[in-house]
Amino acid sequence: MTFKTSLLASAAFAVCATSVPAFAEGELNLYSSRHYDTDERLYSDFTEATGITVNRIEGNADELIARMEAEGANSPVDVFLTVDTVRITRAKELGLLQSIDSDVLETRIPSYLQDDDNQWFAFSQRARILFYDKTDVENPPLTYQDLAKPEYEGMVCIRSSSNVYTQNITAALVAHLGEEAVGDWAKAVVGNFARDPQGGDTDQLRGIASGECDIAMSNTYYYARALRKGDKSMSDEDLANIGWVFPNQNDIGAHMNISGGGVAVNAPNKENAIKFLEYLASDQAQDYFSAGNDEYPAVPGVGLAPSVAALGIFRPDAIDLADVAENIGAAQKILNEAGWQ
Repeated sequence: MTFKTSLLASAAFAVCATSVPAFAEGELNLYSSRHYDTDERLYSDFTEATGITVNRIEGNADELIARMEAEGANSPVDVFLTVDTVRITRAKELGLLQSIDSDVLETRIPSYLQDDDNQWFAFSQRARILFYDKTDVENPPLTYQDLAKPEYEGMVCIRSSSNVYTQNITAALVAHLGEEAVGDWAKAVVGNFARDPQGGDTDQLRGIASGECDIAMSNTYYYARALRKGDKSMSDEDLANIGWVFPNQNDIGAHMNISGGGVAVNAPNKENAIKFLEYLASDQAQDYFSAGNDEYPAVPGVGLAPSVAALGIFRPDAIDLADVAENIGAAQKILNEAGWQ
């Protein structure tokens, strides 16, 4: 795998609400598990604003973490970006990240979306919510706990227990409800499966469209993207027949997954790394997370793309992400014991 190098531009510009660091030049080496073509705009705009060339390696988060471990003190990486709490926390626990001082990040990013030791920060969010067939489901589940109700037997499509999104939502429920209650919940949900867990989030939505299942769990940005761009395997009529529920609006709120990053412990370009993370917290970059990839910004007050705003206003779960990470082990045990494949 080789570095993909973005073009170096010469113009500088200001970013709304928080300014981009002064024109600096140099380079930044980025390891990222974000796999979205739309992120090209983030990198090129950062280069245009600062003169800093972004060299990046993209890949599976676990593989990138293993690479950082193997490279040790000789690692060229400055910033590690990933798309879930589990991997960014693991990178910290393995000593692969370092604490940084940044008034911009500490002020702009809500405290529950940043590491207590300033080793990582969240920059975008995706709500993990429930979708359903509006024709077949008269009374959709209103909470995550409702997925365990007997009335939904044989109706639920969901991802496997090895998927980090499944682990994250289960860990969050453990933090809120306790291991015993979530253990009972997981066993009951398995009993309601319409099929063995398989595929990605979009496949769960396609399961509703095909009639294979009536209820599914997915991150919001997959559905918002389908609304904005369409999906070859789902017609406009299929999409219109899919309803959605932001769960637990009367108590814990809808679970949020994050995309976040931190400065590598041996970063050769530490100052440029901090500048990059501060740029990701700027209004311009935050707006693009929503407009370019149908995500929710991490910074409060930044506007939403129409495809995201169309999903409506909701109450998110504001649980500290550190509490989710602490319960991943318990969540995996619960899922295994429940027979959740």
